[in-house]
Amino acid sequence: MPLQDHMHLISVDDHLIEPPNVWSDRLPKKFIDEGPRIIEKDMSTEHGDEGLSALLLDTARHGKKSSAPKLAEVWQYEGRIYPNIGLNAVAGKKPQEYGMDPTRYSDMLPGCYDVDARVQDMDIDGVQAALCFPSFPRFAGTVFLEGKDKELALLSVKAWNDFHLDEWAGAHPDRFIPLMIVPLWDPAEAAKEIYRCAAKGARAITFPENTVGLGLPSFYTDHWDPVFRAAEETGMPLCMHFGSSGRAPITSPEAPMAVMISLFGTNSMDATADLLFSPVFYKFPNLKVALSEGGIGWMPYLLERIDLTWEKHRWYQNVNKEVRPSDLFREHMYGCFIDDFEGVARREQIGIDNITWECDYPHSDSNWPNSRQYTAKLLQDVPDEDAHKIVELNARKLYNFPRIDGK
Repeated sequence: MPLQDHMHLISVDDHLIEPPNVWSDRLPKKFIDEGPRIIEKDMSTEHGDEGLSALLLDTARHGKKSSAPKLAEVWQYEGRIYPNIGLNAVAGKKPQEYGMDPTRYSDMLPGCYDVDARVQDMDIDGVQAALCFPSFPRFAGTVFLEGKDKELALLSVKAWNDFHLDEWAGAHPDRFIPLMIVPLWDPAEAAKEIYRCAAKGARAITFPENTVGLGLPSFYTDHWDPVFRAAEETGMPLCMHFGSSGRAPITSPEAPMAVMISLFGTNSMDATADLLFSPVFYKFPNLKVALSEGGIGWMPYLLERIDLTWEKHRWYQNVNKEVRPSDLFREHMYGCFIDDFEGVARREQIGIDNITWECDYPHSDSNWPNSRQYTAKLLQDVPDEDAHKIVELNARKLYNFPRIDGK
């Protein structure tokens, strides 16, 4: 049956492509040249960014020769080049047209980078509201962790947050869940930014699903306590998007990118096991974590496996011995899905209150412009009360994002 008209569709994982003026309009004049800015560059022999996007480009090109335009519009930051990866902006294209080549703004739908056009695309798709992750700074803002000038890096983090809170989410308060990034190299400064952005209306914090992969301390240390405390006190969940650690789940140098795409959910599995056996939720009993774009079908198996491991092996290890990990999961962690029939079928084993929906516009997994019809088919055997929780009510509660004026 179709989703009932009163049920809003809220996506907890969409993406935006930053407009060219995000930093040039907000950084002090002395930092304009070194700060992030769009330039034209010959990308036929250069891939740029040495992080995850470069790995994606290289992996994809094992099977497809690059057709990158001679002059691409790319980001330059402290002299380093970061291309706009084509697969990040394929809304409106056929799968046969997908590719990893760097792209130009003219190659994208305006809804990728223009907030008013985005709202129009959401209306076409039947989506009421969305939480939009960064693109150029990467999902958790880790580009600025690489910054050599930390004053510039901190100002760049604040500039993205101000853009998002004031110009993107602020332009349509009932359509976007306000998100923020943090300066990951300084937990105390990150906490200060959380409090600053909370006062401006932020409702969510994007954070790496594994900090060790970025050369930072793990969840088992007290290093992140200022961040977790600030998130808890401001009531903002940590959104851990798969791949935000910079570790792509590739099995071999020869493997096609299809292997990586198929296994990306394992990043969320790793984060789940890590957090449930760590001291994080015991130290911060009101902290919430949203696993972004990780799917949900794997959750019943992993929770069963974690519980069995806890039953047999907790006595000789430095883990909590009183609280069952699956109970901890249902109190603190949330998953989301796009087209996860397996997860929907096992929703009771996961926990109805722990499931949210995502669109993933403008990425390749999105069903735009048919998200509402597709999701209705996916949930056709789910009782209306549970479907309403999954597509709207759970997200509104988790992100403290009520309907405005009864809309």
